[in-house]
Amino acid sequence: MFRHDLTAPEWFTADDSVLGVALVVPLQGPAGVFGPACELCARLAAEEVNRDGGVLGRELRLVPVDGSGPPGEVAGQVEALVDLGVVQGVTGWHISSVRRAVAPRVAHRVPYVYTALYEGGEHTAGVFLTSETPRDQLRPAMDLLARERRVRRWFVLGNDYVWPRRTARAARGYARASGGCVADEAYLPLGTHDFERVMRRIEHAEADGVLMLLVGSDAVRFNRAFATHGLHARCLRLSTLMDENMLMASGPAATEDLYSTAGFFASLANRDTLDFHSRYAARFGVEAPAVGSLGESCYEGVLLLAALLRRAGTVDVTAIGAAAGAVSYEGPRGLLHLRDAHVRQRIYLARADGLDFDVLTELDPRR
Repeated sequence: MFRHDLTAPEWFTADDSVLGVALVVPLQGPAGVFGPACELCARLAAEEVNRDGGVLGRELRLVPVDGSGPPGEVAGQVEALVDLGVVQGVTGWHISSVRRAVAPRVAHRVPYVYTALYEGGEHTAGVFLTSETPRDQLRPAMDLLARERRVRRWFVLGNDYVWPRRTARAARGYARASGGCVADEAYLPLGTHDFERVMRRIEHAEADGVLMLLVGSDAVRFNRAFATHGLHARCLRLSTLMDENMLMASGPAATEDLYSTAGFFASLANRDTLDFHSRYAARFGVEAPAVGSLGESCYEGVLLLAALLRRAGTVDVTAIGAAAGAVSYEGPRGLLHLRDAHVRQRIYLARADGLDFDVLTELDPRR
């Protein structure tokens, strides 16, 4: 209902009047739950860029790539589009293992704007990042919950790949700094359905809080199992990857005492956010997938890529990198600036309230 045919042959041929951008988002698997919102938000941004004159005198056109496959296969598809001259840039939300496969194959040739929250430490030339890292997102959230909710013993539960494991490494230090510890950790394959053993380990660890580093539908299934076992009555949950689509899929009975930290929530009632929601609903209808932080990030990915190209005045990735320090753009989160290839941003802590998030506070990155 919300898709059009992005796979027509003309989208996969080089055209000097078009600036092609590979949009790498998950269309199936655990992260597929928010793939449609990512795609629609990116499409909205591309349409708005084109109404404003396009980029370097060319129409910006998205070329979809399913980012849910094996990382090497996804990277191969993106590289092939670059080889053929079909795309002159890459953006989108996809997990870190895909980014780590894509970056070395294309970032030295075309600009690559990565929009997913990630574990930090990405410094590949030609890669630009719009979203959160543990230092600014997780550290102040854990500190606040230690002070306000007296969380001392954390259980870390993540999918088994680079982002959860490296974030957990950082979380151990954040827990110690706030007077607590990580009592236990568990890592499960993407696509896990059975959380029975994990529930027993959480109980055995006597955890006050569970740090959830699960992707998409894995987090949804865990939330339901957590509530079924009654663990919400004894420990809270904190997620750095929980948008409104995942919240609705979990259901209100499964999200009691669930916290999320992110740079964007749909419930932020400021002028920029409300204006964004209005344009999204006008374009795709009120029944379109909910706009959460993950979809919104893809809107920003297109905006930042356009800003980088306009500032440099060329598609040459070396020139783009040289000009990147002076780049800024304005979107649903207000005016944002790029520094050291990362967007500097405000981060919030929210608590689940039925099928929405109640934004509690803006986090202090200095804590």
